[in-house]
Amino acid sequence: MAEKEDNGIEKPRVGVFICHCGSNIGGLIDCKKLAEYAGTLPDVVHFEDNLYTCSENGLNAIKNAIKEHDLNRVVVASCTPRTHEPLFRECIAEEGLNEYLFNFVNIRDQCTWVHMKDPEGAYAKAQDLVRMGAAKATKLEALEKVSVDINPAALVIGGGVAGMSAALNLNNQGFTTHLIEKEDQLGGRLRSLHKLFPHDLDAATLLNEIKGNVEKASNLTLYTSATLKEVDGFVGNYDVVIDQGGSEVKLTVGAIIVAVGASLFVPKDLYGYDGRTRVTQQELETKMKNNDINANNVIMIQCVGSRNDERPYCSSVCCMTALTNALIIKEKDPNTNVTILFRDLYTPGTDYEETYRKAREKGVLFIRYSLEREPVVEEDHVKVYNEYIGEEMIVPYDLLVLSTPLIANDDNKALAQLLKVPLEANKFFLEAHVKLRPNDFATDGVFIGGAAKWPVDITEAITQGYAAASRASTILSHESIEVEGATSHLPELNKSLCTGCEVCIKVCPYKAIIKNEDDEIEIIQAVCKGCGVCGATCSQQAIVIRHFTNEQILSEIYAYGGRAV
Repeated sequence: MAEKEDNGIEKPRVGVFICHCGSNIGGLIDCKKLAEYAGTLPDVVHFEDNLYTCSENGLNAIKNAIKEHDLNRVVVASCTPRTHEPLFRECIAEEGLNEYLFNFVNIRDQCTWVHMKDPEGAYAKAQDLVRMGAAKATKLEALEKVSVDINPAALVIGGGVAGMSAALNLNNQGFTTHLIEKEDQLGGRLRSLHKLFPHDLDAATLLNEIKGNVEKASNLTLYTSATLKEVDGFVGNYDVVIDQGGSEVKLTVGAIIVAVGASLFVPKDLYGYDGRTRVTQQELETKMKNNDINANNVIMIQCVGSRNDERPYCSSVCCMTALTNALIIKEKDPNTNVTILFRDLYTPGTDYEETYRKAREKGVLFIRYSLEREPVVEEDHVKVYNEYIGEEMIVPYDLLVLSTPLIANDDNKALAQLLKVPLEANKFFLEAHVKLRPNDFATDGVFIGGAAKWPVDITEAITQGYAAASRASTILSHESIEVEGATSHLPELNKSLCTGCEVCIKVCPYKAIIKNEDDEIEIIQAVCKGCGVCGATCSQQAIVIRHFTNEQILSEIYAYGGRAV
């Protein structure tokens, strides 16, 4: 049993564990020596170094040390809390410690990785970081998570292939699902496509199959010509208002999926676009569906309106769309001359590369151009400087096809503000983390899939729709969930300090602060993310950020300077 200090509070007994992280940390600094240094710090009663602290052996070492040395605080100096902090929190919780009595010190990303050419400096900095981490650990307090009841219903925004896939997946799991589409019919971009690469599947066949499944689904309600008007609440309990043709529909759902897709860039004032003899790939597909192509010479120009200063990104789908459509034209009439003017060709994977090989075998001509020397479109021919042979060529055409990118929808910003989720620089929706949480938003209970977050082909849109549904089901499948305990807090003792200026309400990015019926500031714990903006802007210092209190932060600062708080 840990001894108590004079004030009756349990005296801190800190265990420090230094991770080699293979060679990421141990290859540059002496981890054993760093662990021994940690043992000299105040209130540290146990220290050790491990090759991989996150391994089963490393986790067992922490559990054993908690029991053998009666630890009531644990510090791990290792990689990044973004990936491993939940693992270590769970580890100490299994031994009866409150998970918030754990402190993570990042000596890989913030130290050895950024100081690879200075081992001595990296070691000195690691000492500082461990000293600061141990100091904060002594000031940590046990916190309780907030339990939130879950309404087992989902809202899917967007009736394209990603949205329909997500809605059907949730429906098949038994969850009540609401699907809203702003157009008067389902399908999104799939409605305008002809053949789907790489297997030449008929787009209309796939669309009819998916739409049929939506119409037959027992737990799925469809709202067409509908938009999201209001959103309130938090994870597990979102109150939403749908505007359908002027009528309002009010729902309560536990999770929301954004699958609004993307729009196609219209190349006005580019390459003489007129929608007749100079068309987009999408317009070409409409012509092919209507059997309305009568051309002997077809030229396709890639990267029209993309990979430039205004839109610096690659749209991912344009190259494969051009190759697929070129093959369809050649297969219908092998004598048709098809030329593709490209800057680079994006054909990832063996199936897509095979499509490129097949196009070359069928006689499709490829000419590479540069951004410095773009093709010049004349009335019936195109002048293009061939990068391979170093000469300008004149290529005749009857039909000019422009491959244009997918761009973010114009109403993305308004929807993002409703849902309190971010957009990236190109106005697509921004996920929480591209690798670790690719289908999540930072806002709990809201998920993303399909071209709403970046241009994707139909196959990937379906996959991401399923992925978003899977993530949403991790919430909907529970009667209640626990949300983060490290949140903003207005203690009873501090309420007299609050002047009601409402600055905290204005600056909170998650809308977690309100004024209640008693005209008092109230922080909704289930919504708060503990970002600290309110605490930083509170002129009266009434708001406390749990797990990042003034005392805890100052203890790190003083420890860095060699002082004690």
